[in-house]
Amino acid sequence: MNTICKLFNIQFPIIQGGMVWCSGWKLASAVSNAGGLGLLGAGSMHPEILQEHIHKMKIATNKPWGVNLPLLYPELDRIIDIIIHEKVKVVFTSAGSPRKWTAKLKSHGITVVHVVSSSLFAQKCEEAGVDAIVAEGFEAGGHNGREETTTLSLIPQVRQATTLPLIAAGGIGSGQAWMAAQNLGADGVQIGSLFAVSKESSAHTAFKKSVYDAKEGDTKLSLKKLAPVRLLNNEFYQIISKMEQDGDSSDKLREALGKGRAKKGMFLGELEEGELEIGQVSAMIKEEKTVPQIFTTLLNEYQTVKNEIENSSKYQF
Repeated sequence: MNTICKLFNIQFPIIQGGMVWCSGWKLASAVSNAGGLGLLGAGSMHPEILQEHIHKMKIATNKPWGVNLPLLYPELDRIIDIIIHEKVKVVFTSAGSPRKWTAKLKSHGITVVHVVSSSLFAQKCEEAGVDAIVAEGFEAGGHNGREETTTLSLIPQVRQATTLPLIAAGGIGSGQAWMAAQNLGADGVQIGSLFAVSKESSAHTAFKKSVYDAKEGDTKLSLKKLAPVRLLNNEFYQIISKMEQDGDSSDKLREALGKGRAKKGMFLGELEEGELEIGQVSAMIKEEKTVPQIFTTLLNEYQTVKNEIENSSKYQF
């Protein structure tokens, strides 16, 4: 059995990104019911909201699922307590050191996975005792690594650096990309953008449409002085971009960012003033699909490539 499938007891080694303002119980349960691992995005949930989504998950699916938790979350202690109290089985952590919470989570029987953007941090994760690693290239949407290493370069380096189960993320938007990541050494894939604009996503329809309309080069890595994030090019991005070019301080950038900018864009659909987080594969996504449709497409594409590799002479040299 595939290492990732065995670790999470799932049918396919496909993990849904725990994206802010997109990954509620409807999306996460749909992914789990389709045979992958659905994740609730705790990064945009107050503790009581997360607890509500956990309760709904327990009703909506009897398949494995988990919670994605950015370690910079301001109410982290309360969130951790809820996760333990509700007997959540899987936690993906990001945006911080895995050392502080991994041991506590694992002491309660929780499988812990941490997201990294370099082989150095992958080694630190192994030292911290995590069960698996997500290596995310800078093609990914949302918050990103400062190293700007692409998935194609990152996965083989992380594979050499650790023996832990490895999940590839960043730019995975097709069965072909899934196969490529696997051939580079990944045991599974984490997919964000495809699910962020699926029918079951809690993102605003206006945000989804802006993604369907996106073309190559329409996403940009921004806010490197604060926490690098990949955004669609809109009025907010243009303001931030000019400030960065002018050499404005972190404090000024933080003031311009303000609070709730991602909620404005992705959840409320304010397309010019909001933060529109999405990956580079947005240029490939042209219409809304349900989660089952996405899985069908991914599996068909993956199988087609696999058959071609096994049967076609074009791969003979």
